[in-house]
Amino acid sequence: MIDPRTPILVGCGQITDTVGNPSSERSRVAFCAEVASLALADTNAAIGGHALGHKIDALAVMEFFSDISPRFASPYGRSSNPPRSVADRLHAEPRQLLYSHSGGNMPQYLVNRFAEEISRGDTELALICGAELLRSTQIARRAGMTIDWNEDPGGDPIRIGDPRWGYSDEEARHELRAAIHFYPLLENAIRGGLKRDVDGHMKAMGRLFERLAVVAKANPFATRRDGYTAERLSTISDDNRWICFPYPRLMNANAIIDQAAAVLVTSVGKATEWGIPQDRWVFLHGCADGTDTWVVSERERLDASPAIRGCARIALAMANKKVSDVTAFDLYSCFPSAVEVAMTEIGIAEDDPRPISVTGGLPFFGGPGNNYVTHSIAEMMNVVRDKPGSFGMVTANGNYLTKHSAGLYSTEPTKGPWKREDPKVFQAELDAHPRRKVETKPSGTGTIETYCVTYGRDAPERGYILGRLDTSGDRFVAMAPNEPAMMADMLTREQLGRRVSVSDEGGRNVFRPV
Repeated sequence: MIDPRTPILVGCGQITDTVGNPSSERSRVAFCAEVASLALADTNAAIGGHALGHKIDALAVMEFFSDISPRFASPYGRSSNPPRSVADRLHAEPRQLLYSHSGGNMPQYLVNRFAEEISRGDTELALICGAELLRSTQIARRAGMTIDWNEDPGGDPIRIGDPRWGYSDEEARHELRAAIHFYPLLENAIRGGLKRDVDGHMKAMGRLFERLAVVAKANPFATRRDGYTAERLSTISDDNRWICFPYPRLMNANAIIDQAAAVLVTSVGKATEWGIPQDRWVFLHGCADGTDTWVVSERERLDASPAIRGCARIALAMANKKVSDVTAFDLYSCFPSAVEVAMTEIGIAEDDPRPISVTGGLPFFGGPGNNYVTHSIAEMMNVVRDKPGSFGMVTANGNYLTKHSAGLYSTEPTKGPWKREDPKVFQAELDAHPRRKVETKPSGTGTIETYCVTYGRDAPERGYILGRLDTSGDRFVAMAPNEPAMMADMLTREQLGRRVSVSDEGGRNVFRPV
């Protein structure tokens, strides 16, 4: 007998629209409700998907990119209470209406949270959903269309997650705020640890992301299905220009998409009551959450993630499984550095033949903001349903390799009462890790630990480094002088380990080779 309070995932839905026209009718919240209806239908519940929707007592929506980033701000308005808007469309009256703070970790974090609530009997049926319409927004802007996505269903959602910005004041003072800055910095640190030159590492990144492109080619929900080769991915061309060295365009998450996904979590007892067939049940065998040192420049190592390592260890131990027992992974894949660090920390060899993505990854499947991992969980549900008894691991990542979650899924029932380790235990372990002091007024000479170069449309624009001072060993953040010759030098000469002088120029730290 399976404990009736055992949490299970029972329904999933995905939509990718690459051809539809923008409209007032398909707002972001309407898109969420549309995909939620698919997830309800996917349960094959005897009471019917419509009736099952009335049973939802917890509803979480992933924060929309347009509510976070000025770059993606929508001129077409928004719902004042996204989860309420979704619930109204489903004729549901949830006890919990949650709207997440930013973070690609949040879908898995919420599965973990709801599983715990369900195991205690606090929640009966939870819906996790999200959607992005950045493709439609771009089309409508360019066409000068009139669209109205404003609505006020009343009330305020509960905000959930960590609301802090992912960067420090010192990093922001030097214009380091975005993922497109931090992941390239991490990438060159990884390259330094591997003792690779630029050309060799570019080819290795190409081989790694070719694996994702192959999966995307076969996935009808993917947005880029060309099946890019390693050579094409690592070669600079008109359609694969530099975005921020060492990443060309096709190694970046593709955010300009229309995608939505939803998953449903309930208990074995409720699934039985509502007539959800056992072939729809997917068990969460293991899970974990953890946050690495929040500020990138304060991390002891720039090519590692103790949180990913620990999340995988805890999730596997909870399931009494080993890494070798996992049939497929979906590793968070916004940039190569995220995948490379995850593989190292989890213990997946570079030549391991198992899938490292079941979707095709954020550059090729699509990068729907904070909601990507809802897609990867939905896809993993289908993978383990198609191969009963197999195990699949999903990892999730928020900010700049900062916030992490993991889940281990299988159709094989869990044994005994479902119980996870208190996440605070692992977080205390992570918080005890040493941090690197960052000198905000560096002067003198030092060594470059890592670097990146941002590009405009046709030319490099700005260089950034994290370095170590010779005198104290403290880390510092600095920018290159705004000189074309310096930009060219950063792109043609090895910068890792290079000695530089650093001083204040106009309120910012500026470095020059010595």
